[in-house]
Amino acid sequence: MTSASLDRLLALLVVAMAATGLLTLRAGSPDTGWVYVAHGLLAGALGAAVTLKLRASLGRAVAGRRWRRLALGLLVTGAVAAALSGGWLWVASGDLLSIGSWTVLTLHAWVGLALVPLVLLHLLPRRWRLLRPGASAVRRAGPRLLSRRSFLAGTGLAVAGLGAFGLTRAVELVRGGERRFTGSRWLPRGGVPPATTFFGEPAPPLDPVAWRLEVRGRVQRPGSFTLAELRHLGEMEALAVLDCTSGWALETAWRGIPLDTVLAAAGMDRDAASVTVRSVTGWAAVLPPADAAHCLLATGVAGRDLPVENGAPLRLVVPDRRGLDWVKWVTSIEVA
Repeated sequence: MTSASLDRLLALLVVAMAATGLLTLRAGSPDTGWVYVAHGLLAGALGAAVTLKLRASLGRAVAGRRWRRLALGLLVTGAVAAALSGGWLWVASGDLLSIGSWTVLTLHAWVGLALVPLVLLHLLPRRWRLLRPGASAVRRAGPRLLSRRSFLAGTGLAVAGLGAFGLTRAVELVRGGERRFTGSRWLPRGGVPPATTFFGEPAPPLDPVAWRLEVRGRVQRPGSFTLAELRHLGEMEALAVLDCTSGWALETAWRGIPLDTVLAAAGMDRDAASVTVRSVTGWAAVLPPADAAHCLLATGVAGRDLPVENGAPLRLVVPDRRGLDWVKWVTSIEVA
């Protein structure tokens, strides 16, 4: 495999890893499990490709005294190694690994996202042209893409991906680890969820007496509800799995008002296209009406009132979606 081909492959693998990683932030239903499998297989292929790149380029860079490029290349390599190691350790450890208040999976995700601009910076300006080959370069590359060497290289990377994926999974099974299909580790069933937020920010100051839920947009009766008025619409209890992107999952009982009951009380238009549930922090989840029909506006969890750190006075419960869509401190619903 030529140096140019290897650079293109590394860039594509990094982008594919970032893309599948971003998709996992929202993929919470079993039919999206393929995203997690693809992410794991790509990780093995990326690790093998980086090893090949170091073997081919490190000696030449040192011999040519290209210290700035070498330093940036080693920074990119270190970031790749950190991101991949974090993911593999998360699986192979069989445990909920944390460093301080951050789980290893969260650190893996942030390093992975930071890797994309690092790779782009590494490719500029000398290697950027490799990602945009001209027509003549494409014609010349055609026969090489179908060569025996290319086939063997592609097969080797595929085997590396499968091997790394299978090995880490085997180590996890030996250690007795148990994860959901998303990679999140199960917490004891029936408890109160840990108080976490995506950016680690604390619970916002909120006056429960002055708080109101605003409902607006394509509804016949826009207005606001107090917590007592919402409860008067009728509460119910339901089991649901909160799957947090920081790497844990919890099945527990949630008590609250069905979202479709609130929408019906406001007279939602039948041909509405979306329902946006927004937090006092500005965070929001956009749901199609079909998904909104299965949601709960929770006022309690695990047999007790909802704690402030978990989103009181009102938190959105969204089955088959990950924690990013479980909006805390709900303040408004807008129908569009």
